[in-house]
Amino acid sequence: MNFDNEYMDDYRNNENDNFITGVWSEKIRVITEDYEIRGYVFVPRTGRKNRILSDILNGKKRFIAIKDCEVIHRYSPSRKIETHEFIHLNLDSIIMLRPALKDE
Repeated sequence: MNFDNEYMDDYRNNENDNFITGVWSEKIRVITEDYEIRGYVFVPRTGRKNRILSDILNGKKRFIAIKDCEVIHRYSPSRKIETHEFIHLNLDSIIMLRPALKDE
């Protein structure tokens, strides 16, 4: 499975859909030692939707793909918030990962 190309192409072609064919998406908030990251994670639509985050954290892959991100510097909040279309984050750097609240 080529996650980066196959599923991201599906996402780009269906940007206005809340549900992406073949893929679950979930808005998340990630805390690392230096950053707070808000964005979307995507996983193939297999299994139960409520297991997305635990499946990512307990899977064999050591990186998480995050789409449409805002990166906030935790120790320099006055710094400009960075935005990125796509980042890969090493799971070892994650302190906390949770679904984003509706107002986040």
